[in-house]
Amino acid sequence: MQRYYFRSTSTTVIRIWSSWLVHKTTEQFDFAPEGVDKLHLDAPDETFMDIIPSVDVLVLSSGHWFAKRSVYILNNEIVGGQLWWPDNSRTKKIDSTEAFEISVATIMSSLVTNPDYKGLTVVRAYSPDHYEGGTWNTGGSCTGKVKPAVDGELVESGFTNIMHDKQISGFNRGIKKKTNKSRVAFMDITKPFAYRHDGHPGPFRNLDPNKITKRSADGRPPPQDCLHWCMPGPIDTWNEFLMETIRRDFESQDT
Repeated sequence: MQRYYFRSTSTTVIRIWSSWLVHKTTEQFDFAPEGVDKLHLDAPDETFMDIIPSVDVLVLSSGHWFAKRSVYILNNEIVGGQLWWPDNSRTKKIDSTEAFEISVATIMSSLVTNPDYKGLTVVRAYSPDHYEGGTWNTGGSCTGKVKPAVDGELVESGFTNIMHDKQISGFNRGIKKKTNKSRVAFMDITKPFAYRHDGHPGPFRNLDPNKITKRSADGRPPPQDCLHWCMPGPIDTWNEFLMETIRRDFESQDT
């Protein structure tokens, strides 16, 4: 988990890029091996649940880590896993997208029912990637993208669409249980930033001055990073979106 704090004279903002949102362990559990992340989908992450009473704004960003090797536990039972399963004799009850939805619902319901939390929770939508011709590990690329896409150039990702929909569903399920005075906002950047395929580091993630930046003679791209956002533009706009969300919320509290 990573945190970024911003403090003014009267406001504390904590931005959390949380890998899982929910309680994670690595110990032996039932038939899952030791060392693999075990996600208790119905238990919130204790770290930021302990600090939220003192927080004015909480920003949650998550999703892509659900593609990592992990075990899904619900009601103290293993119900699924990602990139790990002992054999085909056992049936998975949920996949990674469903685990993500349950996790979002868990953390949101925990926040909006905590009697000591009165802040604003901003959930940033699932971040889109822009791989063409494959995924991040199968030769996908965004080589040569130097300006935003226009209609007709968008890369359609079925997985991104599913994760976006699951996140919204989990968010809505969680906030239905609201009993406290906190506020919530969903900052949807998924679809708008499908146009910003130029905002990734691409081959420039590699610091090698002799790195290959062009496709080979057979059309294969160099190693790419078309997932992270390290170029000027998109992330700056996200910050503007966030500040506007906070401004509107705080002004509404003053009226």
